[in-house]
Amino acid sequence: MSDADPKDHKEKMQQRQAEQRAKVAELQDPDKGLVLVHTGPGKGKSSSAFGVVVRALGWKQRVGVVQFIKGKWKTGERLFFERLDEVTWHTMGEGFTWDTQDRNRDIAAAEAAFGKAREMMESGDYDLVVMDEINIAIRYEYLKIEDVIAGLDARDKRTAVVLTGRDARPELCDYADLVTEMSEVKHPFKAGIKAQRGVDY
Repeated sequence: MSDADPKDHKEKMQQRQAEQRAKVAELQDPDKGLVLVHTGPGKGKSSSAFGVVVRALGWKQRVGVVQFIKGKWKTGERLFFERLDEVTWHTMGEGFTWDTQDRNRDIAAAEAAFGKAREMMESGDYDLVVMDEINIAIRYEYLKIEDVIAGLDARDKRTAVVLTGRDARPELCDYADLVTEMSEVKHPFKAGIKAQRGVDY
């Protein structure tokens, strides 16, 4: 029988369904919020994190967002989520690292942002906390990786966390429950196209 045969297809799908159900039956609920890392050189790390925010809001969960790098730059996601009572939003970075050109200021801003994130993670008030672009702050050693992991350890058990930014440290990836690496296949910037409102920011 060919793969296009309806009876053959049904049998294959029934077998796959049984295998999948058996796998699911073995899974356990960890009874704690998970840690997700979105990293890699490709675009979409923050966008994916904000998709997780939308999912959490769909379940009427409480969400906190701390942005580490993007500064006062207006973005569509910030304009949208700041309207919602279920989302606490803090943009605490001072802009791209090449804009500030002041390491001490960058360190102070990163430490303040992480302090706010720790406060939210430990409070027990949030189901999800997103630390947007924190991996950049760790990469430039504005934050110590051991302090970040200690903060994750200290979070309330109900709180899941998403950490975004390229070049996530191996220690963080080892600690996380889920690590997704975005790879770049093609980017309009390299074709001379500037960032587009509503798509890129």
